[in-house]
Amino acid sequence: MTDMYAHVSVRILEKEYQVSCPASERTQLLDSADMLNVKMREIRDSGKVVGLDRIAVMAALNMANELLRSKAKDEVLETSFGPRLKLLSDRVETALGGNQQMDLG
Repeated sequence: MTDMYAHVSVRILEKEYQVSCPASERTQLLDSADMLNVKMREIRDSGKVVGLDRIAVMAALNMANELLRSKAKDEVLETSFGPRLKLLSDRVETALGGNQQMDLG
């Protein structure tokens, strides 16, 4: 079953863009456009970068960097907490399994 597509109008730095996306992703698209608009405004308003193309590239680089940092934090959390969560899960399953055996016997 294919999603219905939504045609969405987004405004970034006073310029209108028409974008299509699956209807179920409309809200995420609008949120993404909002985030991009904020980031591009910050860069433009800093006065350090001139030109829409350069502002867009700087915003994309900044957002990609934030994404990579977030992924690295997730990996650290998974590495440090993953084994602990597995151990706790195993203990819970063992405890539940032991109780079930006692109830049946």
